[in-house]
Amino acid sequence: MERVRVAFRVQVHTELLDEYRAVHSPVRREMLEAIAASGRHNYSLFLDETDGTLFGYYEVDDDEVAQSSLAASDTATQWEAEMARFFVALDGRADQAARHLPEVFNMTDQLESS
Repeated sequence: MERVRVAFRVQVHTELLDEYRAVHSPVRREMLEAIAASGRHNYSLFLDETDGTLFGYYEVDDDEVAQSSLAASDTATQWEAEMARFFVALDGRADQAARHLPEVFNMTDQLESS
Protein backbone atom coordinates (compact mmCIF):
# COMPACT_ATOMS: atom_id res chain seq x y z
CA MET A 1 0.00 0.00 0.00
CA GLU A 2 1.30 3.43 -0.93
CA ARG A 3 1.42 6.00 1.83
CA VAL A 4 -0.84 9.00 1.54
CA ARG A 5 0.67 12.46 1.95
CA VAL A 6 -1.39 14.73 4.20
CA ALA A 7 -0.93 18.48 4.59
CA PHE A 8 -2.90 20.69 6.93
CA ARG A 9 -2.90 24.18 8.35
CA VAL A 10 -4.01 25.90 11.51
CA GLN A 11 -3.50 29.39 12.88
CA VAL A 12 -1.49 30.01 16.04
CA HIS A 13 -2.07 33.16 18.08
CA THR A 14 0.90 35.35 17.20
CA GLU A 15 1.38 36.45 20.82
CA LEU A 16 1.92 32.76 21.76
CA LEU A 17 4.43 31.81 19.04
CA ASP A 18 7.46 31.67 21.36
CA GLU A 19 5.61 29.48 23.84
CA TYR A 20 4.26 27.26 21.05
CA ARG A 21 7.80 26.69 19.76
CA ALA A 22 9.00 25.96 23.29
CA VAL A 23 6.46 23.19 23.94
CA HIS A 24 7.53 21.55 20.67
CA SER A 25 11.24 21.57 21.48
CA PRO A 26 11.08 18.76 22.32
CA VAL A 27 7.60 17.26 22.27
CA ARG A 28 7.02 14.87 25.17
CA ARG A 29 8.18 11.33 24.37
CA GLU A 30 4.77 9.76 25.11
CA MET A 31 3.13 12.07 22.56
CA LEU A 32 5.72 11.21 19.93
CA GLU A 33 5.04 7.53 20.61
CA ALA A 34 1.26 8.07 20.27
CA ILE A 35 1.76 9.76 16.90
CA ALA A 36 4.03 6.96 15.70
CA ALA A 37 1.61 4.29 16.99
CA SER A 38 -1.22 5.95 15.03
CA GLY A 39 0.65 5.22 11.80
CA ARG A 40 1.81 8.72 10.96
CA HIS A 41 5.31 8.94 9.50
CA ASN A 42 7.59 11.74 8.37
CA TYR A 43 5.57 14.24 10.44
CA SER A 44 6.75 17.85 10.33
CA LEU A 45 5.40 21.24 11.35
CA PHE A 46 6.38 24.55 9.76
CA LEU A 47 5.55 27.91 11.33
CA ASP A 48 5.22 31.27 9.56
CA GLU A 49 6.23 33.65 12.30
CA THR A 50 4.84 36.69 10.47
CA ASP A 51 1.20 35.65 10.88
CA GLY A 52 1.13 32.43 12.94
CA THR A 53 0.20 30.10 10.08
CA LEU A 54 1.22 26.58 11.01
CA PHE A 55 1.61 24.12 8.16
CA GLY A 56 1.82 20.41 8.95
CA TYR A 57 2.76 17.42 6.84
CA TYR A 58 2.79 13.69 7.43
CA GLU A 59 2.58 10.44 5.54
CA VAL A 60 0.23 7.63 6.51
CA ASP A 61 -1.10 4.34 5.16
CA ASP A 62 -4.66 5.04 6.33
CA ASP A 63 -5.47 8.50 7.65
CA GLU A 64 -8.85 7.47 9.08
CA VAL A 65 -7.15 4.78 11.17
CA ALA A 66 -4.54 7.29 12.32
CA GLN A 67 -7.22 9.86 13.22
CA SER A 68 -9.18 7.24 15.17
CA SER A 69 -6.07 6.07 16.99
CA LEU A 70 -5.22 9.59 18.12
CA ALA A 71 -8.83 10.34 19.06
CA ALA A 72 -8.82 7.27 21.34
CA SER A 73 -5.41 8.02 22.88
CA ASP A 74 -5.47 9.46 26.41
CA THR A 75 -2.01 10.92 25.78
CA ALA A 76 -3.13 12.69 22.58
CA THR A 77 -6.36 13.87 24.24
CA GLN A 78 -4.39 15.45 27.09
CA TRP A 79 -1.85 16.99 24.68
CA GLU A 80 -4.55 18.46 22.43
CA ALA A 81 -6.37 19.92 25.44
CA GLU A 82 -3.13 21.64 26.49
CA MET A 83 -2.50 22.88 22.92
CA ALA A 84 -6.03 24.20 22.28
CA ARG A 85 -5.30 27.67 23.69
CA PHE A 86 -2.63 28.25 21.03
CA PHE A 87 -5.00 28.01 18.06
CA VAL A 88 -7.22 30.65 16.49
CA ALA A 89 -10.83 29.73 15.65
CA LEU A 90 -10.36 25.98 15.63
CA ASP A 91 -13.54 23.95 16.10
CA GLY A 92 -12.30 20.88 17.97
CA ARG A 93 -8.96 19.23 18.60
CA ALA A 94 -6.16 20.30 16.27
CA ASP A 95 -5.30 16.68 15.46
CA GLN A 96 -8.90 16.14 14.33
CA ALA A 97 -10.11 19.53 13.08
CA ALA A 98 -7.16 21.04 11.22
CA ARG A 99 -7.97 22.11 7.70
CA HIS A 100 -6.56 19.56 5.27
CA LEU A 101 -5.03 20.95 2.10
CA PRO A 102 -5.43 19.24 -1.27
CA GLU A 103 -2.23 18.27 -3.01
CA VAL A 104 -1.93 20.03 -6.37
CA PHE A 105 1.59 19.02 -7.36
CA ASN A 106 4.03 16.23 -6.57
CA MET A 107 7.27 16.10 -8.51
CA THR A 108 7.93 12.39 -7.93
CA ASP A 109 4.45 11.37 -9.09
CA GLN A 110 4.77 13.44 -12.24
CA LEU A 111 8.24 12.18 -13.07
CA GLU A 112 7.15 8.56 -12.59
CA SER A 113 4.06 8.98 -14.78
CA SER A 114 5.80 10.62 -17.73
